Amino acid sequence: MIHRRLLSIGSRMTEEAKKLAAYTAVNNHVKNNQALGIGSGSTIIHAVHRLAERVKQENLNVVCVPTSFQARQLILQNGLTLTDLDRHPELDIAIDGADEVDSNLNLIKGGGGCLTQEKIVAGCAKSFIVIADYRKDSKSLGEQWKKGIPIEVIPMAYVPVAKTLGSRFGGVAELRMAVNKAGPVVTDNGNFLLDWKFDKVHNWSTVNTAIKMIPGVVDTGLFINMAEKVYFGMEDGLVSIREKPGH
Repeated sequence: MIHRRLLSIGSRMTEEAKKLAAYTAVNNHVKNNQALGIGSGSTIIHAVHRLAERVKQENLNVVCVPTSFQARQLILQNGLTLTDLDRHPELDIAIDGADEVDSNLNLIKGGGGCLTQEKIVAGCAKSFIVIADYRKDSKSLGEQWKKGIPIEVIPMAYVPVAKTLGSRFGGVAELRMAVNKAGPVVTDNGNFLLDWKFDKVHNWSTVNTAIKMIPGVVDTGLFINMAEKVYFGMEDGLVSIREKPGH
């Protein structure tokens, strides 16, 4: 019983931390007449709620590009204006979560399976802002996040890509299996996901480029040199802000 209560307190604290990071980022970065990229995942839910509040309160004119089916639904459910990269190929800001952030602001993303669209949208934004709770903060990738680096692959290539990853970079790449359906997870793009559990620290920029060159790889969950600023909601109710070195 005590264990369950502690778990419940812990999850409530995590949720508050996510909300804190999300609200602070939206308050600091969103302005009138902006085109915004809306990320995916649990922390983004809070960001969209705060964005909807500000749009109503301040009569802001903003349009939102989603990174997933989930983000699209969130935008519509909160009465925000939905758009796409055809109409707005240049975005002012993209706001998204992360599975892990290292000391150089390199990210692992894609635990929710939307990494390719997330990377496209982040790449179209003048400013990419990340929101996360204290559990996602690491000195180096792999310290906190133990589920591996997600890699989106064309279905026919998943076996050769998995073999190549293991032989060239070590570790093991596993096909991500679905929970409430038989068979593998299928991304919004109709592809499969490999989770590469690496066994040592790499030069992530070099490895990211090398993985992307393997035939059949669509994209990786490594976001290198993309994030400008990360907001971490902390356990003590404060927000820790980490900026890109040199900013």
